[in-house]
Amino acid sequence: MKLQIDVQLDYWFEQPCDVLLQVEVAALAGQTIEASAITAGAALTRVAAQDGVGTRAWLAAEGRMLVDYAARVTIARPAHDTAALPQTPLHLLPGEAVQYLLPSRYCPSDRFFDLVDARFAGLEGGARIAAMAEWIAGHLAYVPGSSTVETTALDTFHDCKGVCRDYAHLMIALARAADVPARYASVYALRASPPDFHAVAEVFLGGEWHIIDPTGMASARDTAIIGIGRDAGDVAFLTAFGPLMMNGLSVRVEAV
Repeated sequence: MKLQIDVQLDYWFEQPCDVLLQVEVAALAGQTIEASAITAGAALTRVAAQDGVGTRAWLAAEGRMLVDYAARVTIARPAHDTAALPQTPLHLLPGEAVQYLLPSRYCPSDRFFDLVDARFAGLEGGARIAAMAEWIAGHLAYVPGSSTVETTALDTFHDCKGVCRDYAHLMIALARAADVPARYASVYALRASPPDFHAVAEVFLGGEWHIIDPTGMASARDTAIIGIGRDAGDVAFLTAFGPLMMNGLSVRVEAV
């Protein structure tokens, strides 16, 4: 599948401010960047993002900052039956996956051990992960504006509602509690509604990372990955080291 991605960010800075952007599609196996252009009214200095997946860009902002990004990406990522994938024994996990077994700021997986043992007993590997995703889809209501930047997976579990970020955090926390490495991925998804930066989980099964989206809006075949991290704190599309005001944000993803 080929995706056309168009993004515009419009911000105002009263005083000089360093800004870190992460909006460009990552160059990865399974997704080929056919064309890409970004303008920001200032010079961009690119640096490697988390685990070398994608890039971040520094820029110095003052006054109005208007960022325009456009890309055409071909997705050729195979879709696997998650339930059929085996779990990798802990002692065989590669070094890159180990950090994604551990609790993080928004994904306190150590608080979910009892729930996982009770609710998903008798299931293993991909079958357990698939059951978790199905349970999250039924347990949560998708309610825009129902969470904040402080909301954790534990908050989401108790509140029974959230947005894509919250669904991903809860999926990650449950998977880690089952000893399956899981990480957060910021993505562009064709079916994300409302159109915006989207969040999914990736789980390490069968020796590879696989996209899991309990919201049902994204799949391996229609999703372009921007970057990955332990949770949303590692993959913000914009981090400003000073005060700012958002004038507008637009994300459009279309099949072409």
